[in-house]
Amino acid sequence: MTARRLVRCALTQTRNAYPLMPATVEDLPSLQDKLDDVRQANVAHNVDLIQHAATAGARIICLGELCTAPYFALYTHPMWLAFAEDAESGPSVQAFRAAAQANRIIVIAPIFEQDARSGKRFNTAVVIDEHGQILGKYRKTHIPCGQNDRGSFHETFYYGSSDGNLGVHRANIARNPFFPVFQTSIGNVGVAICYDRHFEGVVHSLKEGGAELVFCPAITFGKKSQKVWHQEFLVDAVRHGVFIGGSNRLGREPPWTIEYFGESYFCGPQGLCPVIASPTGLVMSDLDLTELTEPDPSGWNLPRDIRYDIYSPRITRTP
Repeated sequence: MTARRLVRCALTQTRNAYPLMPATVEDLPSLQDKLDDVRQANVAHNVDLIQHAATAGARIICLGELCTAPYFALYTHPMWLAFAEDAESGPSVQAFRAAAQANRIIVIAPIFEQDARSGKRFNTAVVIDEHGQILGKYRKTHIPCGQNDRGSFHETFYYGSSDGNLGVHRANIARNPFFPVFQTSIGNVGVAICYDRHFEGVVHSLKEGGAELVFCPAITFGKKSQKVWHQEFLVDAVRHGVFIGGSNRLGREPPWTIEYFGESYFCGPQGLCPVIASPTGLVMSDLDLTELTEPDPSGWNLPRDIRYDIYSPRITRTP
């Protein structure tokens, strides 16, 4: 009898934890000398969530997009550029490494990165194993700038799209430099960040790189986003035969009036995954990765029957 690969996984569903945010957007420059306090409050909040997840039996947790700050891309102000940090030696990463080791849990930590060599800034997720070792990082590939029914977003002001120059990854098993896949103690893990979820090639590339479980930390709002949030991950999970965990912020962050709808969840090849009882600020599910190697109960065999020879050159196997 085949041993089941059951893994308890966690997503955070929270918001900015710094309690002394100004009352108005015009007053935000008053935070100029308090950015370290903002970071520390959010790191402490997320470390607490890591501890709760581990206590509840989770083997891996994905923190929220840009988890160390409020979502500052709702407007443009150069003050926030100073918030970026190194993806290896930065204070947030060091704190999350210590938390991963202390709690014996794999941590995906999305931060605002500034590359030490080039000086460029990226929206980056650092993958840390349960021993506190950095396995590598993923840089957000698609960067949005626009406006919807709830507000505007100006991410291109703060950071650029991935350059594929991600450095040495001890655990990366993928060939595509833009979409690393990390071999961990629970399985092969890939990351896509927020806007990336809308693009057809992202989960395809991660699957081709060997991903079994894909995490998508996001900050999203608006009527259309909320509607399709419940469809996009499901389609990709079924089509590509992977598990996907989508995390979104929940609630309002002063001084902005934007409300994040939360609704984080896991899904897999068989559809939605049941949510188990979770501490506040977390969404957890038990995933059976054995499903990925078993015959599909539908009778479909998509990997066998796909016609790569007739598709656009964009949809091809990774060399």
